[in-house]
Amino acid sequence: MSEPETLFPTGTSTFAARPTARFMRGDVAHWIALGFGSGLSRFAPGTVGTLWAWVAFIALSPWMNDLRWAVVIAVSLPVGWWACSRTAQHMGVLDPGSIVWDEIVAFWLVLWLAMPTGVWSQLFAFGLFRFFDAVKPGPVGWADRLFHGTDPASDRFAWLKAGAGIMLDDLVAAMCTLLVIAVWRWI
Repeated sequence: MSEPETLFPTGTSTFAARPTARFMRGDVAHWIALGFGSGLSRFAPGTVGTLWAWVAFIALSPWMNDLRWAVVIAVSLPVGWWACSRTAQHMGVLDPGSIVWDEIVAFWLVLWLAMPTGVWSQLFAFGLFRFFDAVKPGPVGWADRLFHGTDPASDRFAWLKAGAGIMLDDLVAAMCTLLVIAVWRWI
């Protein structure tokens, strides 16, 4: 395969902001990071990725138990870090919006810890998670900014830090979502 950058239109500094299906098919890391295609959405890829996570969670639930979900989520974190780091590097963007694996794993965590619950409570969790992920209040904003100061030209670990940052802010958004759900249930 040729260099990933050749798969994008050139001439702008954000040429890699919208990957193609061809780019996704070029590397297993791209498949994972782009949420098996949900990140290719032209409209709100983070929301589409979170919806994909919800559908996948419901579809897999008949075969899953707490231990299996724990293993899937635990394995998805380092695999996601690797895939997000690699894909961001190939795209030349520290935190591309089309990378949605972070939303997928974080929302699986929310659903796993919030279940059992009905569809309206799941929708509430979805809305809360999307709010925290998009608006990035307080600790979510801090986590989002933590690795954005890295410069790939001067920091040889910049892309690994980028992958960690991509994953971290969504995990913090998941924790904030779970905190609100816990307070809501307590009240």
